[in-house]
Amino acid sequence: MLRRIDAVVPAHDEEELIGACLDALLVARAAVLRLRPELQVGIVVVLDDCRDDTARIVRERLAGFDPEEAVTVVIDERSVGAARRAGVAAAVRSGAVDVSERWIANTDADSRVPEDWFSVHADAFDDGVDVLLGTVRPDFTDFSERDIERWMETHPPGHLPGNVHGANLGVRADRLDELGGFRELAEHEDVDLVERARAAGLRVVPTLDAPVETSGRRRGRTPGGYAAFLAETYPRS
Repeated sequence: MLRRIDAVVPAHDEEELIGACLDALLVARAAVLRLRPELQVGIVVVLDDCRDDTARIVRERLAGFDPEEAVTVVIDERSVGAARRAGVAAAVRSGAVDVSERWIANTDADSRVPEDWFSVHADAFDDGVDVLLGTVRPDFTDFSERDIERWMETHPPGHLPGNVHGANLGVRADRLDELGGFRELAEHEDVDLVERARAAGLRVVPTLDAPVETSGRRRGRTPGGYAAFLAETYPRS
C-alpha cells in the first residue's frame, strides 16, 4: 500500500521559474489529498549552488508547511544527479514510512506539473509499476507559431514515445534503493537510471497521463539536457 509520495526538485539558479514550479506542485498536492486524505505528500527542493534568489522564493512558497512535508536541501555540486540523489535521501528520511510503501516523483525547477500529477504517480504504484516514464512538452510561449506547428506534427495525440525525462519520472522508493539510486552525473542521470532498471528486469511503463510543461528555453542548466534538444531541433533564427 502506498503511504507516502515525495516530489524531488533539483534547482540551480532558477529564480525566474521555481515559483511557478512550486505553485503547480502545491495545487497537485492539494488535489491528491482530496482523493487520498490518508496519504503523506512531501516536496523536497534541492538548492544546488544557487547564487540568485531561488532560496528565498522557495522559503516563501513553502512557509508554514510541516518540516516533514516540505524539505529544502542545500548542496554545492552543480550536478543534477547529485541533486536528485540528495533529494531522494532527504525524502526517505521524512515520515515514519517503510521504503516499500513510498514513491519518488521527480520533476524539474523549470517545469509545471498538472493538477492530477501526484494522483497519476500514486495510481502507478497501485498498479505495480516500478518506474513511470511521463511525457513533457515545452512551454509554447517560448515558441514561434511555426515551432508549435512542428511540435504538434511530431507529437500527434496518442503518440507515446517512451522517452526519459527527469521532469516527469516516478520510481518506487524500494526499487530505487535496490538500483543504488541516482548516480551523481552532471547530466542524463535519468536515462542512466532507467537503463539500469530495464537491465534489472523492473517494470518500466510509459504514460501519456499527466504530462508536464517545461520551459522552452534553449539554454538550460546542463549541456545536453532538454534545452539543448530544443535548441538543436527548434533553433531560433
